[in-house]
Amino acid sequence: MNIHQMEEKLKSVLSERRFNHSIGVMETAVKMAETFGCDVEKARLAGLLHDCAKEIDKDEAVRLLDEMGIEIDDEKRIQKGLLHADLGAELMIKEYGICDKEIYDAVKCHTMGRCGMTELDKILYLADFIEPTRREFDGLDELRSLCFCNLDEAMLFAINLSISFVLGKGKVLHKQTIETREYFTKLIEGRKAVL
Repeated sequence: MNIHQMEEKLKSVLSERRFNHSIGVMETAVKMAETFGCDVEKARLAGLLHDCAKEIDKDEAVRLLDEMGIEIDDEKRIQKGLLHADLGAELMIKEYGICDKEIYDAVKCHTMGRCGMTELDKILYLADFIEPTRREFDGLDELRSLCFCNLDEAMLFAINLSISFVLGKGKVLHKQTIETREYFTKLIEGRKAVL
């Protein structure tokens, strides 16, 4: 399946708003990949397909993940917004024929991050935050600037924004988000200590 066929398939399963968001993430991920010397084609595919499971009903998502034998913890089972990354990574293989481990990992961690994120992981996570159709929020302009200067500092900034948003909505933070924040905090502090 070529990228145009993937776009057409995606159009058939996503709302117009979500599809436009996916195109925006794809285009932003490509620009970031060019800036940081990352594989542009992998960034393009990860950006396009990252939300391919976003609009699948929560119960259906849980059923599909269980059927595929993919373990999901209780926190993810409760919060629909966390399921689509795991399911999307699996559907990317099954429905779109993308079997690249780097792309799979980037899609799988694009909602909560992870320790030891690759450049592609960071690019997708951040492109999802800053793409042009994203609603305005406090810190967006600063984050957009950081994303083209320093990926690690941009990650920490974005994770902190995400934590504030989640807590502000009265939701529970997933432990993986906290671990990701701790990872980037230590990474950046470690670099500053060397200077």
